[in-house]
Parts: sequence; C-alpha cells; structure tokens
Amino acid sequence: MPLKALLDPQGKAVTQTLHNIGLPGIHDVRIGKHIHLEVEADDEKTAASRVDECCKRLLCNEIMESYSFKVIPLK
Repeated sequence: MPLKALLDPQGKAVTQTLHNIGLPGIHDVRIGKHIHLEVEADDEKTAASRVDECCKRLLCNEIMESYSFKVIPLK
C-alpha cells in the first residue's frame, strides 16, 4: 500500500466517484496491490520469515509503500 504520508491519486479519484454515484460515508480510499504467494516451509514461522524477506528485497519499495501479510496453512 502507498504510505499514508504520500498522496494516492487513484484512491482520491475512487473516493470522489463513490460519493458522485451516491455511496456516501466512504473516506480515505487507498489503492494498492495484492500478491498471493504459496510458500513451502517446515513451519509457519519459517514461511513468515521467507515472505517478509521476499517483500523487503523484491516486492515492496519501502520508501513509498508499506506491506502486511498473513500466513494461512494449506489444508
């Protein structure tokens, strides 16, 4: 997601359009990206560590973006 301190023109446009089409009460829309990873690991802690490293080194530009993730074990 874009950092809160940075302008998000797409989010602002969506917020305004929602109001224009009669959907009030929705504010501060932020537009980001969603990435799905399947990770092979021995445990959730190892999987989380790998995903965090992947985000830091490749997927996220931490100067402009923040990231979060959740590990969901496959059943």
